[in-house]
Parts: sequence; structure tokens; C-alpha cells
Amino acid sequence: MKLKLSIYIVAFLMSVSAFAQIDRSKMPEPGPSPKISLEKPKEFKLKNGLTVLIVENHKLPRVSYSLTIDNKPMTVGDKAGVESLIGAMMGNGTTNISKDEFNEEVDFLGASINFGFSGAFARSLSKYSDRILELMADAAINPLLTKEEFEKEKDKLLEGLKSQEKSVEAVAGRVGSALAYGKKHPYGEFTTEETVNNVSFGDVVSFYEQYFNPNNAYLVVVGDVDQKDIKKKIEKYFGPWEKSVGVDYTVPEEAPNAQYTQINFVDMPNAVQSNISLTNNVDLEMKDPDYHSVLIANKILGGGFNSYLNMNLREEHGYTYGARSSIGTDKYASRFTAGAAVRNMVTDSAVVQTLKEINRIKTEPVEQDMLKNAKAKYVGDFVLALENPQTIARYALNIKLNDLPDDFYTTYLQKINAVTADDVNRVANKYFKTQNARFIVVGKGSEILENLEKTGIPIKYFDKYANSTSKPSYEIEMPADMNATKVMEAYIEAIGGKDALDKVNSVYITAEAELQPGMMMNLELKKTKSNQYLQIINTPMGSQKSVLDGSTGYTSSAGVKTDLNDDQVKRLQSESSPFPEVNYLNGGVTLEKIEMIDGEKAYKINVDENTAIYYSVDTGLKIKEVTSSEAGSSTTFYNDYQEVAGIKFPFTVGQTFGPRRIDFKVKELKVNENVTDADFD
Repeated sequence: MKLKLSIYIVAFLMSVSAFAQIDRSKMPEPGPSPKISLEKPKEFKLKNGLTVLIVENHKLPRVSYSLTIDNKPMTVGDKAGVESLIGAMMGNGTTNISKDEFNEEVDFLGASINFGFSGAFARSLSKYSDRILELMADAAINPLLTKEEFEKEKDKLLEGLKSQEKSVEAVAGRVGSALAYGKKHPYGEFTTEETVNNVSFGDVVSFYEQYFNPNNAYLVVVGDVDQKDIKKKIEKYFGPWEKSVGVDYTVPEEAPNAQYTQINFVDMPNAVQSNISLTNNVDLEMKDPDYHSVLIANKILGGGFNSYLNMNLREEHGYTYGARSSIGTDKYASRFTAGAAVRNMVTDSAVVQTLKEINRIKTEPVEQDMLKNAKAKYVGDFVLALENPQTIARYALNIKLNDLPDDFYTTYLQKINAVTADDVNRVANKYFKTQNARFIVVGKGSEILENLEKTGIPIKYFDKYANSTSKPSYEIEMPADMNATKVMEAYIEAIGGKDALDKVNSVYITAEAELQPGMMMNLELKKTKSNQYLQIINTPMGSQKSVLDGSTGYTSSAGVKTDLNDDQVKRLQSESSPFPEVNYLNGGVTLEKIEMIDGEKAYKINVDENTAIYYSVDTGLKIKEVTSSEAGSSTTFYNDYQEVAGIKFPFTVGQTFGPRRIDFKVKELKVNENVTDADFD
């Protein structure tokens, strides 16, 4: 079974009319930046070290509490994961209230309480604020840490790690951080199955007692509260929280930047697209004079839809659905990153174009329109955010945590608007260090490595855990007597044999796939050995129909019928046969090599210059098909073979759409039934 799908997105535009006369030949002049006046939160400190910030806002009868434990970043070595486990275990009851009673009461009050290793967040209606504050404090000071809960959370964490084994994004994130900061730095350390298994229940309890304390903690209260009243309650509920003995430790130094521009490559044979990310470490904090200029430079480079990177990689070349850049402002360690998830066949080109755009912002003056638009975006977002009372609290906490001047936010827009094109060039050269950057590239080496080498950028090789390794070899010895005909014969025999296939005149299939939760795509497919083909796709967005009656055909969508051209007819003829491998026995296909497909050896058969099909060496079954075109490539996966009428058919067929994969589950499959010539009119 082969699926050929296309998705249509319909955009609706709305127009409005103005009553006043406007000279549309002139661009409106921007008005003055709004004057920012921020109310300073009320502040006090408990004897145990807990700092409290209160923002009163009586517009709505709601209140929120945000607890932040401001510990320095730390490494935990061979017990990495202990912090995730303690965070997952907290907030599930206290030594005074069972887990079920705790959760039921929170739900009954229509509230929420969430914990992590670095703090907690709670919200409720103001009439329940007293009880929610009490529950939050109890959960923070007297968490219910049990061996049973520990084992449950440990199993969940291990299961999550296993699910990430084949995730290109997860591997790219892990390797990128480890190489940028170093494995012994808190931001480069990562959790593995081995380190999680090293963690004991005692380690979790000890970790909580040592690091979850009020010494360097902040509680931010926002909403419909009275300062004097809430202060008494906070003293009552959080006052008993004992200050622990301070644990002093030094944050390790981050790894140095690369000595020269290089590609750090990780081979993932299962990857249907590549993840590329240029990265270099930066020394940048919010309090630095360059901060606002860097924000604008990054916005222009890759911080929005109209950025340099996105307009090049997405709009001009169609390599990706979106390209982005970002830069951190951490007081301990930060880095700049720029990249995208791209099609395998354009990985090398995407690397080259990414470098091109970064060098462009470093060397070419930024157009004034781009500069104005970037500033306008920050101004609009900043002003809009001020409508949220929690923004005021967050800003106040930022000033505390990042040692910012008191007027940091009242002068924010002034400093944004003061950024010049020269500032953008200057900070781009200072922080976007292409000459000392590494490209983290994670993808299918057998398809992309040869072209990556042609970029001329030196390549170093790493495994999925950032360990240096040798260049992967993709040469698997081919049996001397193997050829394309034998591969076809093995496949035909594996699914039922030629005699059984010769008796098949038609195949009828219905299948469905979940586009997103609750949104299904339904497929009806009919094929005959007489080059007849019918495919109907129904989605919430509409339906699409493709028909071939031997030598002519058409497609229809949204009520529009279009005749097939000669090339389209030829393509559908090749797909119309229930078992095209029978035709391949007569020649026309070639055996290229043996490749690893998801850990399984497979023969690669080239049907033509645009189509390759992979057949398992062990089972003979078809497991994958790749079709290339000017618009890109699509991959179809075949799994879960089941027998119908003495023949094995794949009952799960997956198809990729860029970075997405949609799995069709066969609901009904009939041989020599439910198909007539009238279906193909």
C-alpha cells in the first residue's frame, strides 16, 4: 500500500474600512513611547531568610503565589536525575495530609498547586487564598516523601528517557549543551538511565533537606489580597520553615568555545530530518549595557517570522517550517544558538545559509525598516505584558535575582528605542561568534554526511551522549550473488508467494490517522491490476480525490476538478498495482546497497532517480519508501504486517510531512471485493 497525500491550508482574510480620510501614500509616523510607571511591590523578609514581594490587584477575585528557590547551579555527577525526582515527588501530599486528600481538596477549591525542585506555584480564588497558602507551605516544609512514590517517579523518569532514545530533538539538545558547557558543568550535565538507577530514596530525602530551604528563597504574591493580612498569614505558615546550614559550592567554569568553526556530527539512522544548531558561549547578563542592543540584533537575525534566518531558510529556500535564533542572559553561563530542523537532502545547504545570514548581520548595515519593526515588536509586547499584574511581580523578582538597577524596567523602552544600526552590527560581532562556533548537526549520516563534507567545514564525530567517536561507516558487505530480482522474489515470497498474488485482481482499503487530538483523517483506497486507482482523503478541512482509469485520470478538491497530465498519469500507473514488485521482476529497478534502517539491515532498491524502496534483509518485507521531488522528499514506513486472503499486508503505514509523521491504521482490507469499474469513472 502506498499513500500520496497533500494538505491544503485555507487562509481567510478580513478587511475593514475607515470613516476618516487617510493619506495612504505616507507611512504613519510612530507616536512617542509610552511612559512606564511601575508600582513597586511591598517587600518584607522572614527571619528564616524568605523574601516576600506583594503586588495588590483587586480587579479580579484571584490570587497567586510563586515560590522561587534561588540556588546556584549545581552538578550531581553519577546521580543526575535526583533533582527531577524530588521535584516530581513534591506537591503530592504532606506528612499531615495524604496524597489523595491533598489533591482532592485542591481540586475541590478549583485551585492548582505545582512543585518543582526550584520552587512552586499556586493559584486560587481569593476567598480560598488562606487555605491554598497553608497547603502550599505545608507541602514545601513537610513534603510526603515515600519509598513507594519514589519508585513510581523513578519508573516514569526511566520510561521518559527511553522514549527520547530516537528523538533527534532530544539528542540535539543533550549533545549541544554538553559540548557547549562541558559535561561537568551544571548546564552541560545530563540524565541517563545509569545515573537514575544510581539514585536511592535516601539520596532524594537528603537532597531535599540540603537544597530546598528558605535561605535564598523568594515568595511572590499577586492578586486580591491585603498586605497587612497576607503578611500575618505568610509569617504563620512559612515562619516555621527552618533555615538550613548553608551549603557553599563553586559553579564550575564552562567549556571554552571552539577554536575554529566546526561541525559536531551525531549520526541518527532513524532521522527523517536533520537538526542543525550553530552555538557559541557568551558572557551576557541583563544588567550589561549591551543587553537591549543584543535583544534587537537577535530579533532581526532569528527572533521572529520576518527575521533573516526564517526568510532565507523557510521563505526563500523552503528548507524548514521555521528557523530561529536565541541568546541567553544567565548570570552563570549562557550561549547563542541559531538553527532549524531541515530536510535531509538540504542539510548542507542549510548550514551554509545559516552562516551566511549570521555573517550578514555582522557585516551589513541593518535596514531602517527592519530596525523599526524589531523595536516596535518589543515595545508592543512590553506594554501588553504590563496589563498582567504578575508581570510587575516578575519584574521585581528579576531586579532582585539579576542585580538590576531599580529603573531597569521604567527605562526599558527608552533603551530599546535608542538602539542604532551600528549597535546591531557591533553586538552581532561581539556575541555571534561564527569564527569560534560549533554546528551541532544530528541526522541520518548515510544521507547527509557526504554533502556536509563538501561544505569544507571540519567535522568531528560524537555519539548520542556527546562522547567523541570515529566517523561512521555505512558500507555493509553485499552478498556476491545478490541482485534486485532476488530481493523482489524474497519480498513476494515473504508476503504470500507469486501464485497467491496472481489471484489478486483488486484491493480495497480504509484507514484513519490522527492529525491532532480529536482531529482524524480518513482514507479510502482502491487498486486493481488493470492500472485503476482511486484514493479519497477526508479531513475536517475538506476532501481530496485522485482517480486513474487505466490511461486517464483527474484530481478533485474543494469542488475543483483537474485532469492529470502525462507525468501524473505515469506516476499513478506505477502506484496503481496492488503489488508493483511483480512488475519489478521484469527489470527496470536496481539494487544499490545495504543500509541500516532503524537498526535493521535493508536492501535499497532504486525504482527510478526519485524513488527508493527498502526491503528487510532478514524478513524480505518492505519497510520503507523514500520519494524525492523539487518540493522536497517524503518517507513512507510499513509496519504491522497481517494476513488477509493468504497475503500479508502492512496495517500501519506512516508518512512524513516535513518534520511531522502521520501513522495510518488500516480499519478494513478486502481482496477482490468492494471494487467495480464504476469506481474509477
